Amino acid sequence: MDRTFTLAEARDLMQEVQVRADELIEVQASLVELQATLTTGVSSQLGGLPEAKGLQARLSEIVGWFSAAGLEVKGIAPLLLDFPSELAGESVLLCWLEGERELGWYHPVAYGFAGRRRIPSADAP
Repeated sequence: MDRTFTLAEARDLMQEVQVRADELIEVQASLVELQATLTTGVSSQLGGLPEAKGLQARLSEIVGWFSAAGLEVKGIAPLLLDFPSELAGESVLLCWLEGERELGWYHPVAYGFAGRRRIPSADAP
């Protein structure tokens, strides 16, 4: 489903995005650590192969939530999300990068992350 967000809708979703992002970061870190121990044969408090498979499944579920909510997942390390939107009649992607406190950036669809600009204050709620 293709969804277009208003700026207000995207910002309203940010609290849930932050919760899911925090979980994704934790699951990803645990998975990386567990996979490293599995390749070296060292035991881990995180478990073994079954736990790694569980973490992979959980990671997939979290990423799936973002997509189901209408967001475009551009990367997971770091987490980079785009909200399809319109500003001043132009198709843009509202852009959020892991670690940012709020949704404050956008870029025209054609320019990607390199074309990232601050959302003009006139468009702020």
